[in-house]
Amino acid sequence: MLKKGIIKRITISSLALLILLITYLFPTKIETTPYKQNLSYTEMQKGSIYLLNKENYVSRVNMVINNKETLAKIKEIISLLTIKSKESEYLPADFYGVIPSGTLVNTITLEDGLLKIDFSKEFLNTDIGTERKMIESIVYSLTELPDVKNILIFIEGNQLIELPYSKEKLPTLLNKDFGVNKTYDLDTIKNTTKTTVYYGSKTNDLFYYIPVTYVSNNQSEKIEIIIEKLKSSPIYESNLISFLNANAEITNYEMKENEMKLSFNEYLLDGLENTTILEEVQYTIFLSIRDTYNIEQVEFSVQNGEKNVNLVINSLE
Repeated sequence: MLKKGIIKRITISSLALLILLITYLFPTKIETTPYKQNLSYTEMQKGSIYLLNKENYVSRVNMVINNKETLAKIKEIISLLTIKSKESEYLPADFYGVIPSGTLVNTITLEDGLLKIDFSKEFLNTDIGTERKMIESIVYSLTELPDVKNILIFIEGNQLIELPYSKEKLPTLLNKDFGVNKTYDLDTIKNTTKTTVYYGSKTNDLFYYIPVTYVSNNQSEKIEIIIEKLKSSPIYESNLISFLNANAEITNYEMKENEMKLSFNEYLLDGLENTTILEEVQYTIFLSIRDTYNIEQVEFSVQNGEKNVNLVINSLE
């Protein structure tokens, strides 16, 4: 038995050496074809649209917009705002479009900043609770595009001049002066002012902004109204968040063409670092001023001891 085991091991070793010898003397040349893969990079087009959240607020939500050309963007945004459209499947959880299901765009033109949209008759299949929200959502979403300044809405060729249920008259040209999530604090219908203030909010892990248009008899300068509202975020509306310190004060402001320059005391700064302005504070103030004054840039200046902190904002990343 031992002799057989030794013979077996010798045989296996001999075969292994023979195979190695054959491989060495007669190498097999294997030709390899290099694998080429062409990779293309498509830059994501970011944009903001205004959707209804679960509290029925028209809310500014960041989305990926696939199209680059303006008219194509407009059509894509309208589809995102349309209930049960293919694109609406990509909306964040707990956010909803408001254009009735089945609504089609018959024609669309854009010239010198004036956008004309002709919808199919399904556009009128709304209800009294959402008809104004629908117009707010469309107007605020589409005027986020720099080429769109004013909007005219048509239904089967006829201009929409009033809301179908409440019969509220619509302005001839629709833009952000129309207001959004309106709240009223009036003593008289005379000498009214409109001021739009943006608050932060959070649903699940998504942070977004909610604009509220205040209609009141307050005759103060609107920037002062904005700052006071942000300093005293309504307690009864806990989903509206402001990060502005209650001690923050404007020391000076100046309007110049499409820019507003603001000077604040040190309480505008982040209390932890005391050298920066919180992003949420920057954007709530910037968006509020942008929509209320129809300007494109806000410059912040804060005197903090011997240091001066300056920041210019003209868009949201």
